Amino acid sequence: MGRHSLPDGLRRGGTAPRSRTRHRNVALATALVTILAGGTVAAIDSGLLSFGSSCWDDTVRLRIAAAPGIAPALKEAAEYARDNDVTSDGSCLDVSVTAQDTYKVADALRSKRRSATEFEAWVPDSGVWVDRVMADNQSISVTPAGNVASSPIGVAMVPSAAKSLGWPKKTYSWTELAGVTMTSDRLKLGGGDPSRSATGLLALTQLAQTAGKSKGGDTLAAATAKALSQRTSDSDGQVLDTLPRDLSGTEQGNPKRNQALILSEQAAFAYNESADSGDDLDLFYPKDGAPRLDHPFALVDEPNLTTDESRAALRFMTLLGEPDGRRILEKHGFRTDEDETPAALVAEAGGRAPQPYREVPEKPATDKEIEEALGMWTITVQSARITTVVDASSSMSDPVPGTSESRMDVTKAALLQALATFTPEDEIGLWKFSRRIDGKRDYRVLVPTDRLGDQVGGSTQRDRLSAAFSDLKPVKDGATGLYDTTLAAYKEAAASYTKGKFNALVLLTDGVNQDAGSISRADLIAELRKIADPERPVPLIAIAVGPEADKKELNEIAEATGGSGHLVTDPSQIHAVILKAVVKAGDKA
Repeated sequence: MGRHSLPDGLRRGGTAPRSRTRHRNVALATALVTILAGGTVAAIDSGLLSFGSSCWDDTVRLRIAAAPGIAPALKEAAEYARDNDVTSDGSCLDVSVTAQDTYKVADALRSKRRSATEFEAWVPDSGVWVDRVMADNQSISVTPAGNVASSPIGVAMVPSAAKSLGWPKKTYSWTELAGVTMTSDRLKLGGGDPSRSATGLLALTQLAQTAGKSKGGDTLAAATAKALSQRTSDSDGQVLDTLPRDLSGTEQGNPKRNQALILSEQAAFAYNESADSGDDLDLFYPKDGAPRLDHPFALVDEPNLTTDESRAALRFMTLLGEPDGRRILEKHGFRTDEDETPAALVAEAGGRAPQPYREVPEKPATDKEIEEALGMWTITVQSARITTVVDASSSMSDPVPGTSESRMDVTKAALLQALATFTPEDEIGLWKFSRRIDGKRDYRVLVPTDRLGDQVGGSTQRDRLSAAFSDLKPVKDGATGLYDTTLAAYKEAAASYTKGKFNALVLLTDGVNQDAGSISRADLIAELRKIADPERPVPLIAIAVGPEADKKELNEIAEATGGSGHLVTDPSQIHAVILKAVVKAGDKA
């Protein structure tokens, strides 16, 4: 990167928008700009940068993959650059923009498919995609350089539905909007699949954050995700196709149609611009804040780009932050300055005061919260069959540093928190283990793995599990019978595999195997590899709790099944780690 200097115009203006939302990779982007700035002044002084009409004698080609929502605006900006001889180091910009579903580009980058390197730059709708690619060390590199536009996410409704809820004067939180759509047979909510749509994922994350502050909120969030999973689409464009086709009673009452959509302001703007009179959407902006699509601009495989390509990409990015570029973006329904929201843009998108269209979440979602929401979604959509195996050796009574609680106390709390996110269709069970706690066996089945909604003897499976989690206690002087337990639990989980569900074995331990008479680690791994069937995947999610546990060993054991090992220094992290591991296992499926 040190070979690149600043392209024409970068010093004349910052990249839009001036956002109050989370700034990803600020240090990296700043370093990029600083390094590139080195040769600019000398180049101008020596006459190397040409600004005349002769730039077409030497053009630089730039190919951009862009999210479908912003692609039309970028194409217009590319035409503007050609029509006005916008230059990079004296060469005219020849920019081609291709609309690509963002999740498909992210998948191509992570799997290093050749199609991912057919572009020099990428403009997804959200930085969550860039973060995911950058977190995967095996992916094609992406280098974020800034953000070009933003668009808040709300809930758009057909006029009759919005009016019934008091739009525009009545305002709702995310949980209140979710609750309304859960209780009304005539108001169906659709949205983008959070595993493929940043709009859907950020909304689900915000809902989970808000719901988590109230009693029973986790259950509401999971129930909303379950209901939404029946009415999701891959993209904002496909979501819009689920609206009633006209104002007739037949279409408005069609159970397959959605009267409300989780939608970005820009998508609602574009729809309303093309809709017939009376078909415009009205937009609710949640009063607890609308998360933003932030449209990052990133270089693709930057180390292998030429100097001209890198500088041209950054020049085009800065064009989007200049007055003419911002005018183009705003024309297409994007915000370019969070401090100056155009009233006409909000009105065309279906917003109107007193709807809080300037409100942002009190705290932007963290990467951890986004992963947790995605994990909850993965489990919710597929339904799950998960057997939980918990270490009950005596060391689980050791205190967690900085607290008055034991490892077991905090582990139980984390498991109860996780239990609240599952639906009645999910199948969950519980084993505990130490050494020879059931005759010669190192393990005991406390609650067989069954549907949480099943009732036996007047109580549900969820009730039985909740009680069993709460009753977990370390075994006095108990050692860790890790290997035999792991093999037995995995055999049972594989044998009881349920098609159509996410099957997994979750094992939590704070130590290493202490059963001298057990199977060896090498033999355990060999046996697990024999049992594991890619056609009937049951990943082992092995979680090392505390400093005595051997994360490397657990990871080696888990990988034999297609699963993963994880280390938590604080058992309160268990819930987040389980959900993160679910996402990782889903990526491999």
